[in-house]
Amino acid sequence: MRRIGIWVAAGALLLGAAACGGGPEGGPGGTGSTGGAARAGALSVGAVAEPANLDFTSTEGAAIPQALLVNVYEGLVKLDQDGQIVPLLAEKWDVSADRRTYTFTLRKGVTFSSGAPFTADDVVFSLDRVRTDWKLKIKSQLDVVDKVEKKDDATAVVTLKRPSNGFLYAMATRLGAMFSRTGVADLPNKPVGTGPYVLGAWRRGDSLRLDANPSYWGTKPALSSITLKYFKDATAMNNALLTGGIDVISSVQAPESLRQFADPGRFQVIEGTTNGEVVLSMNNARPPFDDKRVRQAVRHAIDHKALLETAWAGRGQLIGSMVPPTDPWYEDRTGDYPYDPAKAKELLGGRTYTVKMRIPNLPYAVASAQVVKSQLAQVGITADIEPLEFPARWLDQVFTKGDYDLSIINHVEPRDMGIFADKSYYFHYDNPEFGKLLAAADEGTEQQQTDALKRAAKLLSDDAAADWLFLFPNLIVAKKGVTGLPKNGIAESFDFTALAKQ
Repeated sequence: MRRIGIWVAAGALLLGAAACGGGPEGGPGGTGSTGGAARAGALSVGAVAEPANLDFTSTEGAAIPQALLVNVYEGLVKLDQDGQIVPLLAEKWDVSADRRTYTFTLRKGVTFSSGAPFTADDVVFSLDRVRTDWKLKIKSQLDVVDKVEKKDDATAVVTLKRPSNGFLYAMATRLGAMFSRTGVADLPNKPVGTGPYVLGAWRRGDSLRLDANPSYWGTKPALSSITLKYFKDATAMNNALLTGGIDVISSVQAPESLRQFADPGRFQVIEGTTNGEVVLSMNNARPPFDDKRVRQAVRHAIDHKALLETAWAGRGQLIGSMVPPTDPWYEDRTGDYPYDPAKAKELLGGRTYTVKMRIPNLPYAVASAQVVKSQLAQVGITADIEPLEFPARWLDQVFTKGDYDLSIINHVEPRDMGIFADKSYYFHYDNPEFGKLLAAADEGTEQQQTDALKRAAKLLSDDAAADWLFLFPNLIVAKKGVTGLPKNGIAESFDFTALAKQ
């Protein structure tokens, strides 16, 4: 998905999927049904979606970068908790006066987990692979790159075709992950990175364990291992924390259940924000949603405040657009389509419709769909809900084949408004003016970028290209004594590097 992250909140689309097999399952630190929470120096984190495999260069879904990006694979730069771009494998970078040439000075003494040294050759290899080997649509974000060259082992030079405000930001996502030239033979099962953790064990359908990398170049992790324990049921995940089977719930899937963790002597609740726009997708390419008036009617028919209260216990934020408040070009667009069933009926002109709402079988989508169905029925639109197993069936039927009328998905990748510029993307939105605004924003000054992206967000809203139900919250519950948990989920990864256990 060009970016459909679903971090369900578990990430550019999506949460992970049922996994395939991967690293050794036995050995020190092996995990069982408790996820290894009792092991000294270990931490077990509950999550709701498991990767289909471990190759985020060819497989959609947020579950893979959630587990591996920054933790196993590192880039030249990364996003900090404030959303700022900071050095990682590059200790610094210089930008030419014409904004087309980026010279990265690499850290010395860095090695991959295989023992191979990390040099500028790997930078050239990794960025060239985005163009030649990556299968995801998001790779187009680096189409602006003209060439990547090695100046010497510790210096890589990237030349762009034109100035680009988005280039360096894209480098902080999975697109900027550095791969070993000798470590890509089996990406679905054997990740080879420079990060603080390495793959320890993967028990398909159960858990994924990362072990501390003994040869890590930077500050060594405080924990000997971190296990992602996967749950298909929110109640089971809550019970696992209550009974000591896990240490952390990475993303609360039943916000009304937070009262179970009200004892500050046992638990801590962290609430922040994410990049995750929970989108009510409308298939712009087929009736009735190829008619702008019908899409506008849908937006007027939904009481977003009531939906948030009912579906997600009021946790989250109403935004009205594809831009979260953490981005400089955010504007509150919740007033564009006030709840107005009479206006919705007027736009429909007395017509009634029966539509197919195919949603992922994820808690937020299922809960939101029930509210949407009820509210649309009041204006003459009957929505037949069909939950699809996520990610495999949803990705196949909705994202790939576009066989849907309505859907609901949490798009978690940062700064992902550009997905609407691709008319082949599953929204099938087609307005050339939108693409022109994005291009102007990317090439312009910082102020021009902000102005153009504000206009782009307004255009999407005016066209009712989709409806934005709410911004997904970052809700984490953990045992007392777990430290280093991220308040905000504003990157693709769940950064484990600061986690510790008292």
